[in-house]
Amino acid sequence: MMRTLLSFTALAFALGTTAHAQAPAPAAAYPAKPIRLIVPFPPGGGTDILSRLVATKLTESAKWTVVADNRAGAGGTIGIGEAVKAAPTGYDLVMGQKDNLVIGPWLYKNLPWDPTKDLTAVAHVAYTPVVIATSANSKFKTLADVVAAAKAAPGTITYGSPGNGTSIHLAGDLFEKAAGIKLSHIPYKGSNPALMDALSGNVDLLMSSVPSAMAQIKSGKLRPLAVTSAKRSSSMPEVPTVSESGFKDFDVSTWYGVFAPAGTPATVVNVVNAEINKLLATPEMKAAIHAQGAEPEAMSAAQFNTLLKTDYAKWKGIVEASGAKIE
Repeated sequence: MMRTLLSFTALAFALGTTAHAQAPAPAAAYPAKPIRLIVPFPPGGGTDILSRLVATKLTESAKWTVVADNRAGAGGTIGIGEAVKAAPTGYDLVMGQKDNLVIGPWLYKNLPWDPTKDLTAVAHVAYTPVVIATSANSKFKTLADVVAAAKAAPGTITYGSPGNGTSIHLAGDLFEKAAGIKLSHIPYKGSNPALMDALSGNVDLLMSSVPSAMAQIKSGKLRPLAVTSAKRSSSMPEVPTVSESGFKDFDVSTWYGVFAPAGTPATVVNVVNAEINKLLATPEMKAAIHAQGAEPEAMSAAQFNTLLKTDYAKWKGIVEASGAKIE
C-alpha cells in the first residue's frame, strides 16, 4: 500500500513537472530571446524609419534585442500576412500603419486576413500628415499655384505617391475633389522612387509621409507646399495646412503602431505596450520622432484597438468612393 502511494505521488509529481515545463512562460520572463519586428515596406520609407527607431531605442532602454526585418511587397500586405501566420508568442511583431491595415483590405481582392480579427493591437507609436511638396526648382511656390495651373490645364499636373491605394494616394484623390481639379497620379513602388522623381522634376508634385521626405526638405532640395493634417506639423511649423490654404476641414493623416498575431497573451501585449509608452514619454524619443516629421502619441492597447476598428470601417467608404482597386 505504501509502495503504491509512493508510486502515485511520484507519478503525479512527474506529470506536474512536465505540465509546468510545457506551460507558456509568464510575462515576467518575456522576452527570453530576440524579438523580430517585421517592417512591411522597403528600407527608407516612413514605416521603415520609425520601425528602426523603435527597435534601436527599445534595445537601448529595455535591454531587449529587437531586430527590424523588412518584408515588403503588395502595399505592405505581404509583411502583414507573415505576421498573421506567426506564432502568437510575442516574438514576431509587426509595424503596421493605416495603409496596409485599414485601406489595403478594401483594395485587394480576397486577402486571407482581417486586421480586426487576425491581429492584436499592441502599441500606437506616432502619426504623421501627408506633405504635398515639389522640387526646389519648381515653378510652384504655393498650393494656390498648383490649383491655378491644374484648373488652367486639367490632368497635366502630375504627382507621385508610394503606390496605388495608399493613404497618401487617397489623400491626393481627396485633395483633387476638395479643390475641384484634376491631377494625374503616378504610383511608385515605395516612397523613395517617388521622391527621386520629384527631386529630378520627372513628376510635378510629391505626395509623401513627412518622415520619408523630411531629409530632402531639411536640405532645401524639396519645397513643402502644405500638410494634410488639421493642424501644422511641429516639425515644419512654417508650412501651412491644406485647410489654411483654402480647403476648410481637410484632414488626412497616417498612424503607425506595433501589432502582434491574434491570440498573443494579454500579459505579453501589456509588457510591450508599457515599454513602448515609457519610451515615447522620454525627451530623447520625442525629439527623434519629431526630427522625422512625425508626432509621437502613446495609447493603451485597448485604445489603439478601438482606433483600428474605427478607421477600418471609415476608410471602406473612402476607398469605395475613390474607385481605387488593386487586382
